[in-house]
Amino acid sequence: MPDSFIDTNVLVHFASSDAEKCIKAERLIDEGGVISVQVLNELANVARRKMKLTWPETRSLLTTVSALLAVVPITIETHETGLRLAERLTLSIYDSMIAAAALQANCTTLWSEDMHDGLLIENRLRIKNPFKA
Repeated sequence: MPDSFIDTNVLVHFASSDAEKCIKAERLIDEGGVISVQVLNELANVARRKMKLTWPETRSLLTTVSALLAVVPITIETHETGLRLAERLTLSIYDSMIAAAALQANCTTLWSEDMHDGLLIENRLRIKNPFKA
């Protein structure tokens, strides 16, 4: 399994009209990576509410992303790990669940535009902003 976990915001740029960010997101996805079911749910929400995609367009985007990246489930262990991270690191619940899923998938890099760039979690997962100059 690849060692990169990709946050929802990177996938939003993959489907956006911002050419520069789309290309960077596409390069990351081409290298392979992991996402969780939570990421798919968040992407569906953004696709429908903010991007105004139709249901068929949303499903097509989710199918494409799921075919390109490994998808891991959210388990009770992921949930418990996420709660501990949220409490200890003062991350939002949603961000901590993403980080917990990345840890559970044995990833070493979490690509995210809106988390704490450079933060090292559990001495093995580094958050990196793929759009940072």
